[in-house]
Amino acid sequence: MALIDFILNVAGVLLWFNWRAARFDPLARTRPATLTGTLRRAEPSRSQRWHLLAALAGLVLLRGLVYWQFGPAVKWTCTLELGAISVSFRSDFLWRTLLFSALSFIVALTFFFLWLLFLSLIQPATAEMDSLRSLLRVHLGRVDRWSRAAKALLPLVVVATLWWLLSWPLAHWAIVPRPVSELQRMEQSLVIGLGSYLAWKYLIVGLLTLYLVNSYVYFGNHTFWNHVNASARQLLRPLQALPLRVGKVDFAPVLGSVVVLLLARLLEVGLTALYFKLPA
Repeated sequence: MALIDFILNVAGVLLWFNWRAARFDPLARTRPATLTGTLRRAEPSRSQRWHLLAALAGLVLLRGLVYWQFGPAVKWTCTLELGAISVSFRSDFLWRTLLFSALSFIVALTFFFLWLLFLSLIQPATAEMDSLRSLLRVHLGRVDRWSRAAKALLPLVVVATLWWLLSWPLAHWAIVPRPVSELQRMEQSLVIGLGSYLAWKYLIVGLLTLYLVNSYVYFGNHTFWNHVNASARQLLRPLQALPLRVGKVDFAPVLGSVVVLLLARLLEVGLTALYFKLPA
């Protein structure tokens, strides 16, 4: 069931991605005065952007019903992994599976934006407008133009605020323990906000792995691989002074992945311990 939830979250994020990108489609906004303005899409024009949002809402609602129907039979507990803590929802209550379905998608969408924010963070400030920069501008908007310090601080501020707001109903419904004071609630929110940076470990390791593979297997001069190589080199800059190349073998991506995973694990353990030991 957890795998199914993951796959459906990916499908939901893709629907959101297409909804956001549809209004920037050049073929949907062209004028006859230009060459591209004479082009028309093959599919019917009746397809509107709101259909994507309707499909997304239907996906979230339908899978909540499925979890409620089949979750108890397979003894599955709906669980949200939030870095510092895990939040569980009983699958034998319909309203809780619907709540979990909605929150699970929100967490997946937050991961998506955190990954885009990280890519924006490591891009050179003087980078030319290309496919990646255009993608970042579509989904991040003005945030892509912010300073690196502001973008680095944004996950902490946004996720901590979201958890502070969400902790009120979750505590009222006894899904999470009720904080004993408002100060503890704020401290817990800051810990959850710090845990949001753990989402970057998957992207970093993925980029370094692709960079390692492309170093030994030539996939052609494609834009995707150019972006992967540029991003990985930017990430490996702190390791440039180390003698990590033996002959034709470069161990920098391997060491970088190990360091990232180790630091992420230490941060996760530390934040979990801190969350449950916060003073009242």
